[in-house]
Amino acid sequence: MTAPISEQIQNVLAAYAVNPAQVQPVDTGLINRTYLVTGENGLDYILQKVNSRFPPEINLDIDIVTRHLEQSGLLTPRLLPDCRGMVYYREDGQVWRLFSHISGNIHERLEQPEMAGAAGAMLGRMHATLALLDYELRTSLPVTHDTPRHASHLKNTLTNRLGHVRYATVKPLGEAILARLEQLPPLPAVAARLVHGDPKISNFIFSGDNREVLCMVDFDTLSRMPVYLELGDALRSWCNPYGEDSTAAYFSMAHCRAALEAYACHAGKLLTPEEWLAVPAATLMIYIELAARFCADALNEDYFSWDPQRFSSHSEHSELRARGQFNAANSLLEQYSSLNEAVNRTLP
Repeated sequence: MTAPISEQIQNVLAAYAVNPAQVQPVDTGLINRTYLVTGENGLDYILQKVNSRFPPEINLDIDIVTRHLEQSGLLTPRLLPDCRGMVYYREDGQVWRLFSHISGNIHERLEQPEMAGAAGAMLGRMHATLALLDYELRTSLPVTHDTPRHASHLKNTLTNRLGHVRYATVKPLGEAILARLEQLPPLPAVAARLVHGDPKISNFIFSGDNREVLCMVDFDTLSRMPVYLELGDALRSWCNPYGEDSTAAYFSMAHCRAALEAYACHAGKLLTPEEWLAVPAATLMIYIELAARFCADALNEDYFSWDPQRFSSHSEHSELRARGQFNAANSLLEQYSSLNEAVNRTLP
């Protein structure tokens, strides 16, 4: 049986002149609350209740960027205007928005290197297209990849959360992560580029046969940053065949080579040699940085969502994620020379 549609969702959809036949929660994503809406007209939409950490004006940036992508020939979800012509809607102090729906497959992890190649091709096309957009973002979110900030947060957490019931379990992991953070190689200062900001694999919509990526989604993280951070974050996600919810995580060079080769075909000449050569260090940094964020959340239990069906507590889920990222980082370190060789082969 279909669950009843809440009055709040009914009110929001009425503002878009959508009469829903069915509304289903979508369990992907860690931040916003997402629903698949089927209208009585048979069309599907994506409805999101936007997390309060994002300013409403971010939707104006998303509208401009996705409009540019569409005009450049890339498939992309588009924000739909409400009855007033606005691309977001407020209801009871909450910000909502409605997207066009693009049907396809969503994956939390990639078992096949060829799928990493498909993701690399799409990210390359995305970067090449964004490079042609002369636009300054209205919103300026906190820098995601701020290693000193995340290290400080983890140190403070280990100091201030001594009374947590799982402190003795989490503390050794936190100390090992902090030690690794202090050993990270430096990254070069390069010009910032307009990027997606969160190229994890679940933000890519694959075709039914998984041979190509149709589009990217979730543009809340649009920002300007060194492009090697975007690539490092991508490899961090795509090249771990076990995903974020397993301590068996490791770094797959087969996935990495496929991703780099495909990306280089579409955007390789966009990057300078200095940007390319920083990709291995950036990938390692983001693994350790994310491990630090998950580890702090294992004691604070206030940031990432968690799965109560699989874990007894928020803390347990975040700790497992931290261990998985840390294990994948150690796997990457064992293959660091191979990653450098793969990057060198992509140099223009």
